[in-house]
Amino acid sequence: MNETQNTENKSNLNSPSGAKGSYSQTIQYLYDRLPVFHHIGSAAYKPGLDNTIGLMNALDNPQRQYRTIHIAGTNGKGSVSHLLAAVLQQSGYKTGLYTSPHLVDFRERIRVNGEMITQQYVVDFVEQHKTLFDTIEPSFFEATMAMAFDYFNDCRVDVAIIEVGLGGRLDSTNIILPELSVITNISFDHMGFLGDTLEKIAYEKAGIIKRNIPVVIGETLPETRPVFEAKAQQENAPVCYAEEFIRVKFKQYEQGYMLVETSDKMTYPIGLCGTYQLKNAATALTALDRLKQLGFNIPKNAVTEGFKRVTEITGLQGRWQILQQNPTVVADTGHNAGGFQYIAEQLKSQLYKTLRIVIGMVNDKDISAVLTLLPVDAVYYFTQAAIIRALPAEELMHQGERYGLHGLPYSSVEQAVEAALKEAEPDDFVFIGGSNFVVGEALASLTNRESPEQHIK
Repeated sequence: MNETQNTENKSNLNSPSGAKGSYSQTIQYLYDRLPVFHHIGSAAYKPGLDNTIGLMNALDNPQRQYRTIHIAGTNGKGSVSHLLAAVLQQSGYKTGLYTSPHLVDFRERIRVNGEMITQQYVVDFVEQHKTLFDTIEPSFFEATMAMAFDYFNDCRVDVAIIEVGLGGRLDSTNIILPELSVITNISFDHMGFLGDTLEKIAYEKAGIIKRNIPVVIGETLPETRPVFEAKAQQENAPVCYAEEFIRVKFKQYEQGYMLVETSDKMTYPIGLCGTYQLKNAATALTALDRLKQLGFNIPKNAVTEGFKRVTEITGLQGRWQILQQNPTVVADTGHNAGGFQYIAEQLKSQLYKTLRIVIGMVNDKDISAVLTLLPVDAVYYFTQAAIIRALPAEELMHQGERYGLHGLPYSSVEQAVEAALKEAEPDDFVFIGGSNFVVGEALASLTNRESPEQHIK
């Protein structure tokens, strides 16, 4: 059984008694019956929109009943999605949020005003549409997306933030006609599917740009900007580059928030620490400005409160998340070279006696590109998540040694985290990351120390 299935079964501890068995069985059905990309990789990838069109037609196209915002990008799309959702919710809009993957509980993927989809809805939706699934044979992601779109319609949301699963052009979410498209940035990831150059990856992400629909580009490179400009011109889509619209600079950390100042002299406390969030904040602010132009009523205090309370409002986890102090323990879901460039810089700014890094990765990433970015003056706890795609801990350790990274292998994330915490002194710094799955298992194991029922707060 994989790690997510384990945490799903744990998540039933606090569920209504009538839903216990049926919910866990439903989740098991989804994993067993439908191919799950984040667990098994390429075998689950189904490019193209045929399945999605079939599913949506069978459901009477619920995604057409509310406004949507579409967000793609290599890194940052999760943070930008949650920032926008928090601000729109604070502005009085009933807001749906669809993201992937989840860290602990499947229901994290589908939220309305920060609340996860109910267990009973998951059970009822799957039971009602098993025949449809047997006919169309969707991927796990396609079926989950269909569930989200139907749920948002049943909840009568005003707007839904839809995060792309993989790429953009052929991603199943690309069936929507959004009010606004957002592309956060481009770096190397999923190259087996999206291409082996930045231009090719940008082409796939730019596939969400639609006819006459404005698009915000968070960050460009010399290789990617011409791709975006060409696609926007082809679709007559007004394009705005966040880098040119607004600048966001770090001021200081204050009472657990990151205080930032913008080029228009506004100051915001952000509930997401990590200086890599500066670009995400700029992208979100640019997107909010475009939404105002499209008729959304977004007061200044909604932006301030949404940014400040983003984790509380939306339930976002795993973005430079401080799990405890003395020793400081931080988890971050960055899992490619682009993400680790910022993580490495953030680690350099920390004060500690000893840096301890718990890391595990999946086997289809550019692992060497990540390892070259990591500090050699740290103690490493090489580990592996409980999924098929996980790179074995011993193999990761041997690869790390080539780059001067030294430590021991641990066959489970829980064992690695326990070892790091056991050896850490109060003034040490423990970082946990490398993949969503490592962070998800770490969150589950750390919080289970306090309460086994934490997954359904």
